[in-house]
Amino acid sequence: MSAGSIFSDVARLAVCLSVALALSGCAVPSQVEPDGNGAAGAVETSGLAAPSPPAGARTVEQFDTTTEAQRVAAASDAGGRLLGTTVASLGDASRAGFWIETPLVSERGTGHLVYPATGKSVEVELIPAESGGSRVSLAALRLLEAPLTDLPVLEVYEN
Repeated sequence: MSAGSIFSDVARLAVCLSVALALSGCAVPSQVEPDGNGAAGAVETSGLAAPSPPAGARTVEQFDTTTEAQRVAAASDAGGRLLGTTVASLGDASRAGFWIETPLVSERGTGHLVYPATGKSVEVELIPAESGGSRVSLAALRLLEAPLTDLPVLEVYEN
């Protein structure tokens, strides 16, 4: 791999994360329920949640606040029922944990994603999205070894 190719990949990742950060403050998704103080609550599903990234986060490693134990647990394949395939993009990088917002579900639940290109699987919280493609957490895409700057096709399973 040439230095130019590596630089190009790093530059694309930096642009993608910058755009995700810029857009993350534009709107609160309708699927996130406000807490008692009117602020958006974090996605909380047992081992799938993680602390929010630090305010000064700039790198992929800083945004992905999941622990090694969480990554090992999330990487297990739990079977389940195939809901379908979806074209996915990187979701809000400032929302930690393992999740997917997808029009393939109508209510919150747990499931897993499979990225056929690598054969990797990850446990996620399934969050309904009203329309469009699916958005996936940074931590989930990393475990799937899916490119952060592309639009991978993922299989979505319900547990």
